Amino acid sequence: MTLRRRVGMAAGVAVGIAILLVGVVSYLVVRGQLVGQVDNQLRAEANLIDARAGLSRQFPAPPASEGGPAPYGWVVLEGGTVYLRRGNIPLSPTSRMMAVAAGESAPFISDLRIGGSHLRVLVFSFPVRLGGQSVAVVLARPLNSIDHVLGTLRLILLVLCAGGIGLAIVLGRLAAKRVLAPLADVAATAQHIGETEDLTLRIRVHADDEVGQLAMRFNAMLERLEFSREQLDESVRAQRQLVADASHELRTPVTSLRTNIELLLAHPDLSEDQRRRMLADVVEQTEELTGLVGDLIELARGDLPADSADEVRLDQVVADSVARAERNFPQVRFETRLTPVVVAGAAERLGRAVNNLLDNAARHSPPPGPVEVEVGPEGVRVRDHGPGVAEDDLPYVFDRFYRGASSRGKQGTGLGLAIVRQVAEQHGGSVEVANLPDGGALFTLRLPTLAGEGSGSGWLDDPGLAGAPEALAQDDEQDREGRDHDREQRRAAQRSAE
Repeated sequence: MTLRRRVGMAAGVAVGIAILLVGVVSYLVVRGQLVGQVDNQLRAEANLIDARAGLSRQFPAPPASEGGPAPYGWVVLEGGTVYLRRGNIPLSPTSRMMAVAAGESAPFISDLRIGGSHLRVLVFSFPVRLGGQSVAVVLARPLNSIDHVLGTLRLILLVLCAGGIGLAIVLGRLAAKRVLAPLADVAATAQHIGETEDLTLRIRVHADDEVGQLAMRFNAMLERLEFSREQLDESVRAQRQLVADASHELRTPVTSLRTNIELLLAHPDLSEDQRRRMLADVVEQTEELTGLVGDLIELARGDLPADSADEVRLDQVVADSVARAERNFPQVRFETRLTPVVVAGAAERLGRAVNNLLDNAARHSPPPGPVEVEVGPEGVRVRDHGPGVAEDDLPYVFDRFYRGASSRGKQGTGLGLAIVRQVAEQHGGSVEVANLPDGGALFTLRLPTLAGEGSGSGWLDDPGLAGAPEALAQDDEQDREGRDHDREQRRAAQRSAE
C-alpha cells in the first residue's frame, strides 16, 4: 500500500472516530433531554397527587401546560392487586412495585414494555391504606414517539458518519498528494539517478518545513556526490594520462639503452675509445631512466594524501636542499635569506619540491650567476638569472612532461615542476612563476604557515625557545658562512684539478 493511500486512510479513520464520538454524544444528549421532559411531567403529576392526599376513582389531572395527565396509571396494593387503573393497558405488578407499596423500597423511574408499548413509568408510595394494605401509585407515559425521533436521529448520524469518513478519505488523499509531492520528487530523482547516473538533477524545494529540509539535505548530498564523482573522474583521467605520458617518455631512453647494449654485444671488436663512449652513454641513459622512474613514483605518491602532517621547519628543509644543490651544482652560487617558518606537512615531500625548484634554477642560471633563495611567511621564493620562461610556456610549465623551448636539449624529465605543484596543492598551497623585468624567472611556493597559531606541541610553544626566531636567524647566518666556506674550498679544488 502506498504512503499516499495510507495517509488518506489514516485521515479517514481519524475523522470517522471524531464523527462517531460527536454522534454518540449528540444522541445521548438528545435522548436525555427528551426522556427528561417525560420524567418531569411524571414528577409534576406525582406531586399533584401527593398534594391532594387522597384517592378517588379518578386520578387528579395536571393542566395541559404541564403536559396534561399521564395516559396510563395504576394503584397497586402491596399484595399485588391493582386497585385503580387509567387507560386500557393491563399491568402486572412487579415485586419492586409491591416493595414500594409496602414501604420497603424507594420510589423509582424506569422503562417498561407492556405488549407493543414502550412506557416510562414512575412508581411512588402513597400514605393511605386500602383494605388494610399499603398502596403504590404507578404513572406511565408512552415513549414510542421519542423512540421514533431517536431512530431517525440514529439514521441521520450514521449517514453523516459514513459520509464524513468517505469525504475524509478523499480529502485526505488529495491533501496527502499535495503534502507528499516533495517526497515523490525525491523518489523520482533517486530513481532517475539510479538509472542514468546523472548527479546534476536537483529537487525543487516547496516549503521550509520538514519535507523541504529533507529536499535541501538531499540536494546537498547530491552536490557532494557530484563533486566526489568529478574528483574521481579527474583522478582516473589524470592517472590514465600519466600512464600514457610515462609510456611515451619511457620508450625513448629504454630504446636508446637497448640499442647501445645490443651494439656492444654485437660488436666485441670495438675500440676501447668507442666502447668507453658507448658505456658512458649507457650510464647516462640509465641515470636518465632512473630519474624518470623516480619522478613517476613521486607523482603517483603525490596524488595520495599524506599519512600524517607534522610540524616542519620550512627554513631548515630549504637549508638542507640548498646544501644538496651546492654539491650537485658547484659552479652555481646560491644566496639565501632564511627566516624561521613552521608549516604542517611531510618534510620529505616538501624537500623534494624545493630540490626540484633549486635544480630547475641551477640548470637555467649561467655560471657563476647566483640563484637567490628566500624563505618567509609567504613560503619559498627561488630566483634565477637565466633567460626566463617564454611567455607561451608560462601557463604550462607545471604540466607533466612539458618542456619549454629553453629546456629542450637539456637534461631533465619534464616532471620536476609538476611534482612541485602536486606537493604544494597537497599541503594546501600553490606555486607560481613570473619573469622579472631585469631578467630571470621567480618561482614562488606558497604554503600555509603555523606561525602564531600555537599548536600546543611545536617549537613555537616551547618556553625554553623564547626568542627562538632571533637565535635561529643567528644559527642560519652561521650555517650560511660555513656553506660559503665549503663552497669556496670546492671551487678551489675544482680549479686545481683543471
